[in-house]
Amino acid sequence: MYFDLLKVIFDPKYGYNIYLDIKDTKSQGKIIKLQEILRNNHYDYSKSIIRKIQHVRSHEVELVQLTDFLTGAISYVHRELSNSPTKLRLIEKIKKKSGYSLKFSTLYKEEKVNIFIWKPRTKAGNGK
Repeated sequence: MYFDLLKVIFDPKYGYNIYLDIKDTKSQGKIIKLQEILRNNHYDYSKSIIRKIQHVRSHEVELVQLTDFLTGAISYVHRELSNSPTKLRLIEKIKKKSGYSLKFSTLYKEEKVNIFIWKPRTKAGNGK
């Protein structure tokens, strides 16, 4: 899922440091593999586009906390919840400031707000 999210937003004119929240004790190996696959996908053998991918603790990094906040708001919209007036007011403010409904993905190269709505592949023949 990280690969699908990240592969489309890289611009070879820039270098990227990617910070991901620690999920479990086995995720370091997954990060190394993700970095390798992303670099290969972008022919970034000099490591100038994808400089590093690093684990962080979200409670220690304000930008990751903000990302968690925005992800939570978008999740609230997609789960069609409405029992928190405070969350609904915040979501309306995000919608107004961003100009997006938060229901759909933005264009991949959107510069200010980039929303990626992931939908799992369906298995053939199960009707879902």
